[in-house]
Amino acid sequence: MILAGKRPAWARGLKPSDFIATAVLLTITLAIPFIAYEQSRGAFPDGNIAGTMSFYTAFLVTVGVFALLTMGLNIQWGYTGVINFGVLAFFMLGAYTTAIITKGDPQGDFTTYIGGWGNDLNLIPALATDQWLPFVIATAAAALAAGLLALLVAFPTLHLREDYLAIATIGIAEVMRRVVIEERWMVNGSRGLTGVPQPLGGLVDQSDYKYLNVVIVGIVVIIVFFALERAVRSPWGRVLRGLSDDEEATAASGKNVFAFKTQSFVVGAAIMGIGGSMYAYAFSALSPDAFTHLFATFIFWAMLMVGGSGNNKGAIAGAYVIWGLWTISLQMQGYELGDVIESRMPFIRGLLLGVAIVGVLLIRPLGLLPQERRVSAWVERRVKKERSTPAPPAET
Repeated sequence: MILAGKRPAWARGLKPSDFIATAVLLTITLAIPFIAYEQSRGAFPDGNIAGTMSFYTAFLVTVGVFALLTMGLNIQWGYTGVINFGVLAFFMLGAYTTAIITKGDPQGDFTTYIGGWGNDLNLIPALATDQWLPFVIATAAAALAAGLLALLVAFPTLHLREDYLAIATIGIAEVMRRVVIEERWMVNGSRGLTGVPQPLGGLVDQSDYKYLNVVIVGIVVIIVFFALERAVRSPWGRVLRGLSDDEEATAASGKNVFAFKTQSFVVGAAIMGIGGSMYAYAFSALSPDAFTHLFATFIFWAMLMVGGSGNNKGAIAGAYVIWGLWTISLQMQGYELGDVIESRMPFIRGLLLGVAIVGVLLIRPLGLLPQERRVSAWVERRVKKERSTPAPPAET
């Protein structure tokens, strides 16, 4: 018989704060579709379930894109301790690289951009390569372009002290943004690019593409997540953790600190390029106005801090929570809140995110899902195998 007040075995050692992450994720998961459904009753007396599902699907697509960018930042800062306040540069480069490769030739007198090779990448029509091959090539090119930019940036900047490195990366991101705006011949300047083709778009009805879109983004997130999990539990990943914990001790053990920092910076930037590629596919239009330092850099830092630095699951959870709070604040504008609140909603939204960050740092200083202290996948398998193997009978 279980004694009153006695916890089950799985709950022993758990504190109330350990359930915060689950509670927050569950609250956001329920709140977003509930508010969307409740507001749809203004036009549909019985509610619009299809519209609610469409809204939540679009939310998940955005979370998936942001999760990729946050995981890229996590490999740089969370595992290696390299500050990057220039996520915007790699995000934007990945998105525009994807667009100019997958789009066709420029059409009209007011549209100019380099590239436009999408129609030339249909190499094997029998296999419907026009529906998938240009997008695979474009995503790989986006990762490569972002990685090459990171490699060029790494040589003059990674020797800098942390505060100077932060300033340098902000400057590089702003230079990238100004080049995109001023050099109109490259990617159409401030007019942006529209009509970016979408992978497998010709295989489904356009009204149902949003569901295919969330599957594509979800698959990419899963692939990147498991690839990073394998990487950070390898000897290479353990060196990165060593750099984050004690750079001098890692250097004293014979590791090339600059080389490993550069590798981490390049890998993280390549993942950001993939995130930019998924962004281009998801929204099918790009504008420099969308790539601000708030929405293309610092919001990912907020996601990483809230979710848990040094934990890829925390990076994904942070993207879900922060964008969930942002989405809920946008949904609240559908209610009659009074002129005083409605006119100040942008400031209230920023205040809400600030309160969320401070609240998490006070209650869970390491984030909702803190960094997991694990040695390696090989050691874990060995320990699990030894524990599952029955002990030999004792000799009498």
